[in-house]
Amino acid sequence: MDTTGQGFADAVSQAQALGYAEADPTADVEGFDAAAKAAILASLAFHTRVAGKDVHREGITEVTAADIQAAKDMDCVVKLLAICERTDGEDGSPAGVSVRVHPAMIPRRHPLAGVREAFNAVFVEAEAAGQLMFYGRGAGGEPTASAVLGDVVAVARHRVLGGRGPGESAYADLPLLDMGQALTRYHISLDVADRPGVLAQVASAFADHEVSIETVRQQQVVGGAAADAASGSGGSTARASLVVVTHVAPEAALSATVDALAALPVVRGVNSVMRVEGV
Repeated sequence: MDTTGQGFADAVSQAQALGYAEADPTADVEGFDAAAKAAILASLAFHTRVAGKDVHREGITEVTAADIQAAKDMDCVVKLLAICERTDGEDGSPAGVSVRVHPAMIPRRHPLAGVREAFNAVFVEAEAAGQLMFYGRGAGGEPTASAVLGDVVAVARHRVLGGRGPGESAYADLPLLDMGQALTRYHISLDVADRPGVLAQVASAFADHEVSIETVRQQQVVGGAAADAASGSGGSTARASLVVVTHVAPEAALSATVDALAALPVVRGVNSVMRVEGV
């Protein structure tokens, strides 16, 4: 979608034709496959049992061409991310493990932004090792066959030599955090009335939920007044597009802020909400 400007349905059809997506792409586009992998990676990395049901999951089916363009305007790209984090609570955030899968905007300068076509990547940030990335083909006939054959050989070797694969390591047994406790940032696009005081009301909604605003961009909607006049609506007819990017905040506070914004009389609609990561 980012490269060609295609809509979601056309992009999926092209991915299927290239052999990158299954005939039934649900596991991929709804994030089920990524969630299963995230549960395994989090269990290994943090020595804590994480099951598939513990992973917050959102797919990419609701991502629109407008979302892709909004990301481009920020010099970002939209990616389906599986994020596994361990927090120690030193900065006031709850201590534990957070595992989530959802689409997000990431800067084009981030190493994951260049992962395209049939390639997958795992990006690791560690205190002692710094930043590491493991990158390679993750779809298509030959990469899949190679991975399956590797598993078969490993099983055969263990059967012949009497060994066994690595067991579960869950000694840390860290608490699992729900999505509301995850720390992230939001990109919010609003359709608002273009009149004095609107920005103050919007900013107040953020302040009420202790969410800090990083940037605000407002642009008048061309033809908005004419469209409203034709519909016979009274009062101020001028409309504007308001785009707000937040600082890092708990997901629960960000979600509550969006609900509060949607309830404001000056907000005609919440056009889109997308998380921002990797900044």
